[in-house]
Formats: sequence, C-alpha cells, structure tokens
Amino acid sequence: MKITNGRILIFFGIIHPLLGISPFAFGEQFAGFANKFFFKISEGLWEFPLLNGQMNYENFAAFWFFYFGLLLIPLGILVHHVEKTNGQIPKNFIWAYLIVVIVGVFMIPFSGMTIFMLPHAIYMFMQKNKQVKNES
Repeated sequence: MKITNGRILIFFGIIHPLLGISPFAFGEQFAGFANKFFFKISEGLWEFPLLNGQMNYENFAAFWFFYFGLLLIPLGILVHHVEKTNGQIPKNFIWAYLIVVIVGVFMIPFSGMTIFMLPHAIYMFMQKNKQVKNES
C-alpha cells in the first residue's frame, strides 16, 4: 500500500478527533457533551459577545478541534482519489492548502499545524515541483 498525500490527510483526520476526546485534550468537554447526547452543546448566536452573550471558549475549541479532524477525512479521500486517477495533485490545491496551513501556524504556532501539516504542505509543494521538472 503506497502512502499518498490523501492517506496522510485521512490519518490526520482520524487522529485529530481521537486526540480531541482524550483526557489529554478536551475529554472533560466531551463528557459534558455526552451528558446532553451531543445536542445543543452551545447557545449558538446567543453566546456571541456582540449580542451581549458570553462565549464558552473551551466548548467552542473542543468542538472545532474535533470537527476539523472530521473535515480532513473527506478532504483526504478526495486528494487520494485525485492522486490515484491523475497521478498528481493540482498546484492550485497545494497553494490553497499551504496558505490555510500557514494561517493556522500563525494563529496557533505550537500545534499540529506547525509540527505535522506545515512539513506535509511543504513536502507536497516540493513533490509537485519535482513532478513538473521530470515532465519537462
């Protein structure tokens, strides 16, 4: 089984929610979510400070940490499919992925974006440049 960029993204997508529900990350918040059967884990717009609400930032972070991993899984499946059918990922996708990762690195410097995803994005970019050179 050849490791593709799509499979790497799928791996990140599986590990992210598992880490999110662990006691080392947001386990306490997910225990609270489970008590509500994962229904209405926030007050939505009523928590928005502009509407005089009070955000629960820990629940917000826990949800998005978990959800980001779930979003990476279909993205990884799509990238894997494109790699299998076309043999390469479009350069526009790689640029968009790199920009999203760089914004994530800027916003949260000590995170998986910096440790795992930035090297992966750079690897994808270098791999694409190598493919372009081989084709010419």
